[in-house]
Amino acid sequence: MEPNEVLVQRSGGLGHLVLNRPKAINALNHGMILTIAAALDQWETDDAVTTVLISGAGERGLCAGGDIVSIYHDARTGGDSSEQFWRDEYLLNARIARYAKPIVTLMDGVVLGGGVGISAHASHRIVTERSRIGMPETGIGFVPDVGGTFLLSRAQGELGTHAGLTGAMVSGADAIAMGLATHFVDSAVLPTLVAELAQRGASSVVARHGQVPPESALAAARWWIDECYAPDCAGTILERLARVEDPVAQAAAETIAAKSPTAVTVTLAALRRAKALGSLEEVLNQELRVSLRALAWPDFAEGIRAQLVDKDRNPKWSPTTLAEVSAAVVDGAFADLGPRELGLVAPAADAVL
Repeated sequence: MEPNEVLVQRSGGLGHLVLNRPKAINALNHGMILTIAAALDQWETDDAVTTVLISGAGERGLCAGGDIVSIYHDARTGGDSSEQFWRDEYLLNARIARYAKPIVTLMDGVVLGGGVGISAHASHRIVTERSRIGMPETGIGFVPDVGGTFLLSRAQGELGTHAGLTGAMVSGADAIAMGLATHFVDSAVLPTLVAELAQRGASSVVARHGQVPPESALAAARWWIDECYAPDCAGTILERLARVEDPVAQAAAETIAAKSPTAVTVTLAALRRAKALGSLEEVLNQELRVSLRALAWPDFAEGIRAQLVDKDRNPKWSPTTLAEVSAAVVDGAFADLGPRELGLVAPAADAVL
């Protein structure tokens, strides 16, 4: 971590964390995760801090996710660093969700992967007309994590399944409809909102500036999304999408078919299992199991190589089709880790969310 990659600031009653890697759209590295966690620890017992704000430096977005290229190099040499990064990241995701004080997150611009993890579990989640939010993991041979399968599995109908399998970015209005965000605010108002948070309570400030969001294009497409994504078999989902006379459905089928067959299959299984689990903590425990197993898949390193290292956008998946993905690989992704389990436990009063 370079100095000042997270700016830790105080103003009145506001503790403000600014992700400060604008050239990388504030992608998270391990040091940034630890800095955020340390600040939350300090502010939770500081009576002078009444609200925490998380935002991103620059104009491009809050956070483009985790430092995937570092994970790629780590995966090729054993994966020890990635495991500790994920452990600390998932602990932070759970901490944000259960934090004793209001946390406001500005989900403005690009918010992907790990960026969703540090924003969409907060108490006050603000999107704008510039928001582009997504969990694009299937495109790099990986599976949504950072509590993403918890969030997606609890979206209206099958909207979360659509977003998880395609990896597509959704708008701010879509994020509201899916439950990923709580308030829609015009981006021009954000500086005023931030200034007011230093003086007034989070709920009153956010409510004062919140607007009725535009219509969600994704929610309007539930007439085919809910039907097409209902099966527990990815191949059947593709068959149903191919029969829908809507160009968006056709594009979704083509997109999913181009993703890693292993990642798509395990993502679908992870979403179904996450929906049946009772708490975010249980889902994060499951996600660590899947993430560590995915680290050994040939598709994970290949997907990162194709998208982010060589950038030829031509991954060679193995296996190449959904039908070839074995039940053993899917079941193995969810197998208990023994002493390496994350071991998160939900507070007793909140065991069922």
